[in-house]
Amino acid sequence: MNIINELVKATLETLYMTFFSGFLSVIFGIPLGIILYLTSISQLKISKIIYRIFDVVINIFRSIPFIILIVLVIPLTKLIAGTIIGPKSAIVSLTIAAIPFMARLSESTFNSLSKEMIDTAHTLGMNNFEFIVKILIPEMLPKIVSNITLLLINLVNYTAIAGAVGAGGLGAMAINYGYQRFRFDILMYDLIILILITQVIQFVGMKIENIIDIK
Repeated sequence: MNIINELVKATLETLYMTFFSGFLSVIFGIPLGIILYLTSISQLKISKIIYRIFDVVINIFRSIPFIILIVLVIPLTKLIAGTIIGPKSAIVSLTIAAIPFMARLSESTFNSLSKEMIDTAHTLGMNNFEFIVKILIPEMLPKIVSNITLLLINLVNYTAIAGAVGAGGLGAMAINYGYQRFRFDILMYDLIILILITQVIQFVGMKIENIIDIK
């Protein structure tokens, strides 16, 4: 076995799973967080009902351990990805796990918007779309970047777990070669790369957040 080639392949698979599922989670998770926020501050009865429904569903999915979630969504994974093994299949379960996480982070972030900004939106007669585009997103953008950074770091950890059930990546290499074949050196290589990936994501995320915050 060529260790270098295998490490490169596993690293690319981990990055692919992390950023692809991260992208999908942001695309669906932030709008869901916006819905949670708007329905929570609305005085309409229908909004309160919608919030309760989404709140319960998100809490349920966030309560399911990721390793169990992978098994539960196998039929959906096979339907979408056409397979239940490999990085492509892992993206389904990773995204399903990450969307509620991102939605809850976003809701918490939006809840920190000052009452003065909300009052300003009401005074200017903004509708929900204008409020989201002109006030909510611009004001909370640095924190949104921080949330995305945290999301990606969590997804790196999730890919390692997914590797234990055939998803590929550094997690699978650590299990298949490092643990099962008693190759402690491979296990350490995988660990070092995972730590480096996490640190790079953290560093880049903080830099972007600081740049936006200054502006």
